[in-house]
Amino acid sequence: MKTLLNIIWLVFGGLWLALGYVLAGFVCCILVVTIPWGIASFRIAGYALWPFGRTVVDKPGGAGVATTLGNVIWLLVAGIWIAIAHVTSAIAMAITIIGIPLAIANLKLIPVSLMPLGKQIVPTSRPFVGVYR
Repeated sequence: MKTLLNIIWLVFGGLWLALGYVLAGFVCCILVVTIPWGIASFRIAGYALWPFGRTVVDKPGGAGVATTLGNVIWLLVAGIWIAIAHVTSAIAMAITIIGIPLAIANLKLIPVSLMPLGKQIVPTSRPFVGVYR
């Protein structure tokens, strides 16, 4: 079922969403200072491409001061606008019965798009992977 939902997601918006995150990642990697956000954008692009069967968890060790500051800067510069786009897209997808799971997947992307640093994406079958390493 996850594979079928991922294929439907890919056709009806996931590909374009992932390409947008990849483009943002390339733009962020142009400057040395914004490389952490570029890497986070690439990570989110992979999640946006194939979201069903995966979830976002905090990286082991907690968030440091630099991660928190980076997330606040991201939130103010880009995160809020990306979250608004995800909500708008989710509303459009939720119009049809088939689109409701896609809308939920779009809403699942909001927390990581608001605060991307200090997160990792893991399979839902093993949500605590890496925590005990």
